[in-house]
Amino acid sequence: MNNSISKKGILTLLASAFFAFTAPVVSLANVKNPGLLVHAADDEATTLDPAQVEPGEGGETIILQVYDRLLDIDPYSPNLVPSLATEVPTVGNGGISSDGLTYTFKLREGVTFHDGTGFTADDVKFSWDRAMEMDLPEGNAGALSDVVASTEVVDDYTFRATLSEPVADFLNSVVVSMVSSIVSQDAVEANGGVEAGVPNEFMAGNMVGTGPYKFVVWNRNENVQLEVNDSYWGENAKLDVRIEIGGDPDVRVLGLRAGEFDTVETDPSFVADLEGADGVTIYTGGLLLEPLHIGFNLNIPEGSLPDGDTIPEDFFHDPRIRQAFNHAFHYEAFLNGPLAGYGAFNPHYTPIGIFGHDPSASVYSKQNYAEAERLFKEAGVWDEGFSVSVITEEGNLFALMCLVLKDSIEKLNPKFRINVLAVAEAVFDDAHAQNPLEYAMWAKNADPAADPNFYMQAYQHPDGEWGEVHGFANGYKDADKVAELIDAAAVELNPDKRAALYKELNEILYNDPMWLIGAQEGVVMAHRDWLKGFVQNPLWPRPSLKFSLFDK
Repeated sequence: MNNSISKKGILTLLASAFFAFTAPVVSLANVKNPGLLVHAADDEATTLDPAQVEPGEGGETIILQVYDRLLDIDPYSPNLVPSLATEVPTVGNGGISSDGLTYTFKLREGVTFHDGTGFTADDVKFSWDRAMEMDLPEGNAGALSDVVASTEVVDDYTFRATLSEPVADFLNSVVVSMVSSIVSQDAVEANGGVEAGVPNEFMAGNMVGTGPYKFVVWNRNENVQLEVNDSYWGENAKLDVRIEIGGDPDVRVLGLRAGEFDTVETDPSFVADLEGADGVTIYTGGLLLEPLHIGFNLNIPEGSLPDGDTIPEDFFHDPRIRQAFNHAFHYEAFLNGPLAGYGAFNPHYTPIGIFGHDPSASVYSKQNYAEAERLFKEAGVWDEGFSVSVITEEGNLFALMCLVLKDSIEKLNPKFRINVLAVAEAVFDDAHAQNPLEYAMWAKNADPAADPNFYMQAYQHPDGEWGEVHGFANGYKDADKVAELIDAAAVELNPDKRAALYKELNEILYNDPMWLIGAQEGVVMAHRDWLKGFVQNPLWPRPSLKFSLFDK
């Protein structure tokens, strides 16, 4: 890690956000599916290709197990550790140039891909260049292309990347991201090669990496099967894996209680059904780095809103309305109801547990009807009222957050209406992917990251991922100032100066909110107590598990 970045703990995540848990001794005679770990996921991957996968999407769970990256995140902390690179580059060890632009990675020798071909620096350059050349709209190629100016093979086991400008979170956010996974060049070139803007059909449904697991089969709508890579360069995994796909919450609960599943995708709503269940352990502690949010759209196409919506397309251009929504939301009801008390309120928009979080920053955390009423009246919408829809996935915390919003707003004024459009995941994903978005509001969670730059660029920058889609420039009081501060913090390597920039940003974004942050969800993970070596790290893709660490 760059000493100039980490000197004061740029990634000093709360210790409670990470844990290691070892199950009690259990008789092997009682263990179901010995030699196999069965995980019940809540959704299915859309692709298994690191160059195509969307951040936060189900494919990342599988990519984490099958592919390696140059660096990894330690299971028990937020610290970076070597993976296919033999050391973490720093200024001190010569891995990072003094100007912060050049990163040199010494690579591990003797590593083989699952197809038997050898790993070299050519594969690293090919993998990164491939993702940037394909530049698929659903993928995360921008994480690389936005900062990497060039890549270079120095020799067989030395790879170098030159950045277009210093980037404070390059190692922590880019190098460890799933899009930076190393794929077999031979496998890709033998199966369709690389074509700009075109997905690779073979790689979308097959996997050839160097990781602790080999891909076996993807039975669509049923399961994904992985097997232990006996030729892994590191410590071998102990259990084969079957990931059961798309079980609804009741199926996951019943399967875990019956011992058919070893781990299940869990959220706080599961606790009541699993607490005290024989043979089940529930870990609750720490916070996920995925704030639950409702987005305000300031770029609504004319005539596109659902029937029944009465708001004008520029409704959320007025910061008073966005503030009023934030003041009206019943945060305690959401935290103590759907989240069962497992979570916390966080500043707008820097999650608790990462660098840049300021406990003293202003935060929407208590319902304030008096202030909401004042703002709605000042904005001129109190007397005539309004009706507006919010779209979300059905049957999860996002939908429940929308119902809390509906209750909060409609109790404030009977002339206000919130229409909750809870739809199937595929329908929501299609709507969510629109640009421009044809809904005034939508609910989901943020993708997790180790550094505030990701959240600021993606969720706050007027020209960022959501700033462009939502038209933030239409609403910010001073869009140029917001952009200037975010861009300055992204390249500032002095931790104190960087923290001061985020402190200023947090206050501006509190007064000019583009999101309603319902809460930061608490970590809840249920598993069978025969599972040994259980560990969860919220900086890994959800469900934040590496199956290779487990045994029965």
